[in-house]
Amino acid sequence: MDSEDCLPEGGKLPELKPDARQAQGFISFFKKLPKDPRAIRFFDRRDYYTAHGENATFIAKTYYHTMTALRQLGGNSDGISSVSVSRAMFETIARNLLLDRTDHTLELYEGSGSSWRLTKSGTPGNIGSFEDILFANNDMQYSPVTVALFPVFREGQLYVALSFVDMTNRKLGLAEFPEDSRFTNVESALVELGCKECLLPADFEKSIDLQPLQDAISNCSILLTERKKAEFKSRDLVQDLGRIIRGSVEPVRDLLSQFDYALGTLGALVSYAELLADDTNYGNYTIEKFNLDRYMRLDSAVVRALNIVEGKTDVNKNFSLFGLMNRTCTAGMGKRLLNKWLKQPLIDVNEINNRLDMVQAFAEDPELRQGLRQQLKRISDIDRLTHALRKKSANLQPVVKLYQSCSRIPYIKGVLQQYNGQFSTSVMTRFLSSLEEWLTENRYGRFANLVETAIDLGQVDNGEYRISPLYSSDLAVLKDELSEVENHINNLHMHTATDLDLSVDKQLKLEKGPFGHVFRISKKDEQKVRKKLTTNYIIIETRKDGVKFTSAKLKKLGDQYQSLLGDYTSCQKKIVDNVVQVSCTFSEVFENFAAIISELDVLQSFADLAISCPVPYVRPDITTSEEGDIILQGSRHPCVEAQDGVNFIPNDCTLARGKSWFQIITGPNMGGKSTFIRQVGVNVLMAQVGSFVPCDQASISVRDCIFARVGAGDCQLRGVSTFMQEMLETASILKGASEKSLIIIDELGRGTSTYDGFGLAWAICEHLVEVTRAPTLFATHFHELTALANKNGDQHQHVPDLGIANYHVGAHIDPSSRKLTMLYKVEPGSCDQSFGIHVAEFANFPEAVIALAKSKAEELEDFTSAPNLSGEPSDEVGSKRKRVFSPDDVTRGAARARLLLEDFSALPLDEVDGSKATEMVAKLKSDFEKDAASNPWLQQFL
Repeated sequence: MDSEDCLPEGGKLPELKPDARQAQGFISFFKKLPKDPRAIRFFDRRDYYTAHGENATFIAKTYYHTMTALRQLGGNSDGISSVSVSRAMFETIARNLLLDRTDHTLELYEGSGSSWRLTKSGTPGNIGSFEDILFANNDMQYSPVTVALFPVFREGQLYVALSFVDMTNRKLGLAEFPEDSRFTNVESALVELGCKECLLPADFEKSIDLQPLQDAISNCSILLTERKKAEFKSRDLVQDLGRIIRGSVEPVRDLLSQFDYALGTLGALVSYAELLADDTNYGNYTIEKFNLDRYMRLDSAVVRALNIVEGKTDVNKNFSLFGLMNRTCTAGMGKRLLNKWLKQPLIDVNEINNRLDMVQAFAEDPELRQGLRQQLKRISDIDRLTHALRKKSANLQPVVKLYQSCSRIPYIKGVLQQYNGQFSTSVMTRFLSSLEEWLTENRYGRFANLVETAIDLGQVDNGEYRISPLYSSDLAVLKDELSEVENHINNLHMHTATDLDLSVDKQLKLEKGPFGHVFRISKKDEQKVRKKLTTNYIIIETRKDGVKFTSAKLKKLGDQYQSLLGDYTSCQKKIVDNVVQVSCTFSEVFENFAAIISELDVLQSFADLAISCPVPYVRPDITTSEEGDIILQGSRHPCVEAQDGVNFIPNDCTLARGKSWFQIITGPNMGGKSTFIRQVGVNVLMAQVGSFVPCDQASISVRDCIFARVGAGDCQLRGVSTFMQEMLETASILKGASEKSLIIIDELGRGTSTYDGFGLAWAICEHLVEVTRAPTLFATHFHELTALANKNGDQHQHVPDLGIANYHVGAHIDPSSRKLTMLYKVEPGSCDQSFGIHVAEFANFPEAVIALAKSKAEELEDFTSAPNLSGEPSDEVGSKRKRVFSPDDVTRGAARARLLLEDFSALPLDEVDGSKATEMVAKLKSDFEKDAASNPWLQQFL
């Protein structure tokens, strides 16, 4: 939480002071509430809220950062901890619980004494009842989705049935797909959908290990909600969906016939989200088949590695790709679409190029871009307003705001029509034709006519949303009668002022209040007219601010006015309800406007980013995954270069098939390896989202997924060590990646011993090269891995064109001062040292520690190195002694040594005489010496 989220200024909180009986009644009620460790329960005390028990402690610790906020309610024996929360603080807590965290639910109770009832409940996946609080002062940045899953074995294969509900956009979807033991497909689906809550059956068959599934859900920061298996049923599903799905029931029936277990998950969702309980849902939902292969697949590790979404600890917005790319200017709509697009990069070359065409059009035409931005800034959140229209408590405000926003759309159309550049046909096809279709007299025109006729738009600037008297004859008659009574009251005001010899308004004021229409004068003026006042008028109230009084005439006129006003309000309410109801029938028009406007907003946002950077972005050339290479010239990391004080050094990346498709990158810590491999992933992702990229020139072969294993953090709170987390992420890569993927791996194997780590890294590299065959960037401190590149033309003739290449990040050591300078340039060839001790010097380690480290490193090098027999000088500044043994020599030699020991242990020495035993051993030794002749590592033992 921010540092502001603590006790109010002065440390004072709203005081909860019930009498003893009320306190006892509340405690009795509170203790009977069902136990739910996830639920944070608030109680509405009108001017403030309270929380109690463990919830109070949680709020004091998490949001006030002090236990002094706690108060005791009731006696010591049965009392409970309590904390008070202002209305503003409640909004902060609600936003944090439902939008940022995913480990709690929120409940709000209303009542008094021992009688309280639950009036609102929300979860990260279902925020509907708290929307007014959550988005009163903030844009809605994403649409939360709830997913239901049901894993099942079928014909020896694990399958997962999935359904989702997006209650903001009123959308349902379902799918069934094969799955591996790590549930990698599920994780990709959860990321793509932007899932916030996941339903799983609680009582599940024991044959399926659900721990990896629960880990996948946890990795994605999703609230796990267990429901009874009996709720995963499809009975009456077609009938239920027929009520809430837009259009006829036949297409729904056809779609459902394609699935088996997914019907149960959809039934569980419809029940859990109580979709049938809200009649405003009827006829407003759409349903689709969810296709896992429609977009580039991302898992939670990639989302973290590439900093795609905003993090709670981000120092500024440019730390994340979303924060950097969000130049949108509509209220909320553009942000949500950008959030969605970043998790759903395209894989169809034509779709990507269509987006890039629009970005190029906006980037090349400043007038088009600026004209569009000026209009988009005036657009409210059309989706949210449409959503508000459907609520039963709807009033005229969303109707008017929709009218005001949609009235800007003809201007947007005008700006687009003025564009006559090379992509004018695409602009017409993609945007103008759709806008023209929805702006017709028969569609938006009818809504505009309704608003202009029915609502008094002249009063909107005063903050009043009224029906126009001209819209209804009944309302017009009542309006005239109200005006007539008001005139009589104003005349009486002037007549009374004359009678009392007081000036109108200045001394004698006319007011409306709880007593109806009354006159008010100051206490000073009251002394002058006291005699007349007591004789001819009725005194109502005497206070410091003056004396209120009335007369028989004013009372009669006031009663008349109140009666007419009641009739007017009642008549207007019926008309308001009718206008809102009719406006609701234009939902499809508003939804289509919102889709077009938000897409324009994001695309112009991409263009604005591309041309406003100190070094402009470029349009990438896109090829299908079967052809082309990934070539980034002068590439930069967009988020790093956007930080203050950073002078970013660009680098080239050439992932060329058969030449450098698999790159091993070595170099010192802090030398830029991690940034380089991440920036390649980010550039590919941005290109497939449809954005220009931070390069001098870029060509990208479309990837169907990006896999990343970079910097596994400790997950020991979940019982997973750094190394185990590293292995789990790598297992996902080995099982899920294909030759159409992009793989970036950083420092694999550091979480275990050097030899184990190196062995694993070597084996994983070989598998990726020979089996997966995907373009890969493998950053490592195991410099011995660079020997893999020598295998291109050696032992792997059965795998043509492996394309392994060595690269390193440059560093320079000054020969005289021995000081290390990072060059941050990626260059061909391998690096033969890690510079770890030099980096420790950077960190100002004590000199004694540095000296000891150097001497120990030299000892180890002596131990692991053979003498330099070449006669070449070995005192080259900054270089290690040349190692004679290649990793391959060591691997083959160790295997042969093991075979010798196994053969020796198998000799029947206790069964033969001495001469026979000597002969057997001599034979083993002779064979061993023959094999060792071609292996330098084995020769050292002879």
